[in-house]
Formats: sequence, C-alpha cells, structure tokens
Amino acid sequence: MTINELIRKKREGAVLSPEELHFIISGYVGGTIPDYQMSAFLMATFFRGMSSEETYAFTQLMLHSGEVVDLSFIPGKKVDKHSTGGVGDKISLPLAPIVAACGVPVPMISGRGLGHTGGTLDKLEAIPGFNTALSIEEYKNVIAEIGVVMIGQTKEIAPADKKMYALRDVTATVECIPLIAGSIMSKKLAEGIDALVLDIKTGRGAFMPTYEQAVELAQALVGIGNRFGKETIGFITDMSQPLGYAIGNWNEIMESVDCLRGKNIPDIMELTYVLGGAMVMLGQPKADQLSAEKKASSLKEGIERCKNAVKSGAAYEKFVRMVKRQGGDISFIEHPEKYLSSKFSRTVAAQESGYVTTIDALELGLTSVQLGAGRMKVDDVIDPKAGILLAKKTGDAVKKEEPLATFFTDNKSIVDSAAERIAKAFTIGNIPPQRSPLILSIVDKNGVKPFAMS
Repeated sequence: MTINELIRKKREGAVLSPEELHFIISGYVGGTIPDYQMSAFLMATFFRGMSSEETYAFTQLMLHSGEVVDLSFIPGKKVDKHSTGGVGDKISLPLAPIVAACGVPVPMISGRGLGHTGGTLDKLEAIPGFNTALSIEEYKNVIAEIGVVMIGQTKEIAPADKKMYALRDVTATVECIPLIAGSIMSKKLAEGIDALVLDIKTGRGAFMPTYEQAVELAQALVGIGNRFGKETIGFITDMSQPLGYAIGNWNEIMESVDCLRGKNIPDIMELTYVLGGAMVMLGQPKADQLSAEKKASSLKEGIERCKNAVKSGAAYEKFVRMVKRQGGDISFIEHPEKYLSSKFSRTVAAQESGYVTTIDALELGLTSVQLGAGRMKVDDVIDPKAGILLAKKTGDAVKKEEPLATFFTDNKSIVDSAAERIAKAFTIGNIPPQRSPLILSIVDKNGVKPFAMS
C-alpha cells in the first residue's frame, strides 16, 4: 500500500482497515510520511470522517505508538479530567490540586493551545521555572509523592498524537470528532488512569459549536473510554462566553490561584466543583476499602469534599507543593507584582448603556492569539503576559464609557485592531438576557440526560 492510495481512499469516503491506519500512523511517526501528506490525510478525514470501528482502531494505534504507563504501584484509583478546549478555560489548574487534596491521585498529561483555545501546558509554563517536560520516571515519582502531577506528552507517550496535534493546529483540522477522540483518548489512556471525567464544550467558543456535535463527540469519547475498561463520564458545558474573567496564560494562573485561595468566581467554581465531585466519586475505593476520609458515594458528596478542600486551604497547599516539586518559582505566585508587565495595554469601554447580552468567545480567543497568548504557526513563541481581562460578563449591567475589558501585549502594531475586535465581541442591549445553564448534560455508558443537581 502507499500513502497516496490511502489518502485517495479516505478522500472518497472509504473505511480504512486497522492495517491501513497502522501504515499511516507508523509511517508518520517513523518519518517516511511527511507533514504535507499527513496534512492531506487529516483534511480528507475532516471531510469524510471515520466509522466507530475506525475511530477505535485509530485510538488504539495512537495509544500503542508509545509507552502505556503503569501506576498500579500507587494506592487508590487514579482519575483524570480532560476538556475539549475553550476560551478562558483554566479549570484544570484549580481542579487537579482540589481533587488530589481529597485523596484521589490525579495524573494529568495536558496539551498546548489549539487554535483559539488556550493550553494547560502554556499556562503552567507561565510560572517561571515550572517544568512540564518530566521524564516518565519523574512523572511517577511526583504523583507518588504529592498525589498530583501536570506534564506534557513525553516522547514515550502517544508520539503519533504529539506530532499530529501540532499539525492539526495549523492545518484547520482541529474540529473533527474522530481526530479529537483519538488525540484525547490516546493520551489519557496512556497516562495510567483508572477513570476519566470529560468536559465537552459547546457554543461559539468551542470546537463543537452545536449541542448535537458536542453530544456526538461526548458519546464517542465515553464509548472509547468504557471500551478500554476505564469508567468514563462526560459533561456537556456551555462555551458561549469565556470562563471566568481572565484570558491569557499568566492571567489565568493568577485567576486560578485566587480560586484556590477561596475567591468565588461563579462559573469557574461551579464547573470546577461538579467536575471535581465526579472525579472524587469515581475515585472512591471498592466497598470493602471505604473509609470515612475517602468515601464519596455520589456526585453531591464529591462536590462537598471538594468545597471543603478549598475552605481548609488543603487544595492551595497541594498546588504550591506541585509547583515547587516541578521546579516552579512559588514567589511569583505569592507576590505576582514581581511578574513582568506587558509593554502596552488598553481598556475597551462600552459605547452605550444597557446590559451585556452576548460575548463572542471565539472572537476574544482569536484576539488573544493575535496579542501573543497563542500560536498562529507551530514554532510561534507564546508571550505569557499577553491576554485579556474582562470587566463584564453576559447579563451584567453596563454604563456608557464603563470598561468592558483590558488587554495586554508587547506588539504595538496590533493594539488598535485588537481594541476594535474586543469592542465588537460585546453586544449590549436594553433588556437583560435570560441566563442559560453552564452545565447542560451528563453522558455516561447509559446515554445522555439533562444535568441537574438533586
């Protein structure tokens, strides 16, 4: 077989066999298939899709393109969370230490920014000295010592995905359900987890803009996870406006730290507690091993344990220990005024009075990339200081000339255009909008149902 033949088959809508998919993936990892041909295959898949069996085989091949980590020597069920990506989505940063403080080990292998969405690794690396490139041995040591670790893919973990991930970002092939499913699940299954919680975002700022697309992706991810023997639960959540008030890497670190110190930023903490509650629930020991300390037999109990971890200060302490252990300079967390400031900043004000009826999350995400907070090319260097701080969220009252947002950049040439884009991202009307729920549905092995806390 040849790569040209397989690209043509996929372009025509054919179902590829596991052997054919193996030829493509092993060839790409081995260097015999160049980026330009892999780009053609990705685009053909974007338009033609994959069958469920193809998606499963694709995930399995990506998973076994490298090492599958064994964490069985660490007591307890290891649980991770993954988000499909959004604007201002820093949930992993407070979530991981909160869940670890509840006694559930959290091994987290994260990615970099894709398209208009930020990446957990880029945010962590905004902390001076923080090392996301730990070896597998160090990864195991940190999770064993602290109960939480946050790293990027090593050369051993799903190397096929590592190469493909960056290529998808710059070839407009991110928003493809089989490719997303294979990318997410190959990394997550390789990191040594026993269970997984998924945050599948829908709305203007998500890769799945419609609810129906989000349900399709959620079912694919949950199905793959359970097929591999890992209990997997997904939540479909709204991404029509940014999460929290901070967009940009250092901005989002600071907002996350505020949350860990007890500040209640409503949308961030609502989502963090629900996802964390699910992780604690899935991480409960077997019935004969239950203890008063670790028991969380329901989502509601898991949420309460997460709230207590923040109130007691245990979650913040866990975060500080992780940052120190992974080489980060904690003095910047404790004294953020030490951090360098951007050369240029501007506040965007409302042109009329009324209520913020919509905020275009996609437009703000793209603007943050323009400011330097993301990548337009694979080799772009991120400016951790760059970003946007919102002053208003959807539903807020606003007066004419009152601030809507402030942005930061080192690139003087884009200041005027960024101000125009941010101003256009806000819609102001005379009537306050009806508030929509942040968490829409829950997806598990039994199907999809509306989310409601009992």
